[in-house]
Amino acid sequence: MSCRMLPLLFIPLLFILPSCVCGPFVVNVAQSSYQAEENHNVTLEWTFTTNPERPSEAPDVRCVLLTDERPIHLLSVRKGVQIPEYQDEHFAGRVQWDQDLLRGRVRLHVSRLRTSDSGQYLCDVFTSYGENSGRCQIDVSAVRDRPETNGPDGGRDSSGTESRPQTEMRVWIVLYCGLVTALLVLLVLGAISLRRLIRSPTHERGVLYAAIKELLFLKREPKRTDSSLPGEPL
Repeated sequence: MSCRMLPLLFIPLLFILPSCVCGPFVVNVAQSSYQAEENHNVTLEWTFTTNPERPSEAPDVRCVLLTDERPIHLLSVRKGVQIPEYQDEHFAGRVQWDQDLLRGRVRLHVSRLRTSDSGQYLCDVFTSYGENSGRCQIDVSAVRDRPETNGPDGGRDSSGTESRPQTEMRVWIVLYCGLVTALLVLLVLGAISLRRLIRSPTHERGVLYAAIKELLFLKREPKRTDSSLPGEPL
């Protein structure tokens, strides 16, 4: 073999070595499964291998929910640009994504979860130096109805209305507060009247005392008898 043929042998290595140095193209999922209740939010995240020699290359991304009938699209990206027309109506207005593809990350924020969102989610990433996919599982449970406490301790029965002992207790409390308030008002008025009486002149006090006696029936008229005195004409 001549020396002129040696450089030709190294030409295939120029295509083989970069792939060996960069390694295989891999898509990893940050969390393999999620548990959430409906109307809550969840964040899905995938990471993939980037190529240092092509830092500005934006990949194609497709994220779907796998169902028995058909895949439901969450996100479709072509050369780093989202294609909203591909998003399924099922996820309309409920999916946001962080535009961080150049760093090798796909992050989706799914809000207002539904029980129908449960299932396996697949994210496909396509680049000029490789393609792969990652999967994760979401289980969305329905919100459980919280039962009402019943009986006099809880204050409400199964129909949601207040129990009878609780209602009677409220009535007695209102009556007690009303009586106490009325008593306080009478005491205040009595104190004001007594103060005015003490400061009034003597003759006014005498007139007032006489009026009080008349009101209290302390001044009684003499009793009349039907018998006539002797010597008086009948």
